[in-house]
Amino acid sequence: MKQIYIIRHGETELNRQGIVQGRGINSDLNDTGRAQAEAFYQKYKDVGFDKIYTSDLKRTWQTVQKFIDSGLPWEKVSGLDELAWGVWEGKPNTEESREAFRQMLEAWQNGDYRAHFEGGESVQDVYDRLKEPMNLLANRPEEETVLLCMHGRAMRVFLCLLLGMPLKQMTEFPHQNTVLYKMGFENGEFSVLEFNSAIHLDGLIIG
Repeated sequence: MKQIYIIRHGETELNRQGIVQGRGINSDLNDTGRAQAEAFYQKYKDVGFDKIYTSDLKRTWQTVQKFIDSGLPWEKVSGLDELAWGVWEGKPNTEESREAFRQMLEAWQNGDYRAHFEGGESVQDVYDRLKEPMNLLANRPEEETVLLCMHGRAMRVFLCLLLGMPLKQMTEFPHQNTVLYKMGFENGEFSVLEFNSAIHLDGLIIG
């Protein structure tokens, strides 16, 4: 069985402030994010990954930088980028923004997967572009153990895609920073081997 370790990137300063980043903001990890990345590396450095995939946004490859530095093959795949939130990217966390997001999430929950903010993407757009990385995972059998680092909303959409679930169920996948979903791929089907694992963060002290 092929094993795929899918993790969300470490914390950025905008994450800490509750500000949406999206595809259009290429932010760095903060101190907490770097500590989370180090904790993940220490827990999983001996797994023996054959390949690393990240999005085009540096917060993903910064999270797995130590694995990359060890000489593992690494490929950026733009399909793994975070959903583009359009006009709301980088805006302060206000009552107005929270209400706008609440309404958008409600639209998706009600099955309007094409709903999107001005200048942004819908979850259907993200679902469609995630088919490329899904096909890479399914059609490269020589890569038996893969590490893939991506983003919170896109990860929820990706898990729905891999598991054949409707997008309205994406809320069932928690996604704190550096959380792990370990997936299996066998006989043409993806399965969950570990759900929402954060054991590498146990006892992590920041500061």
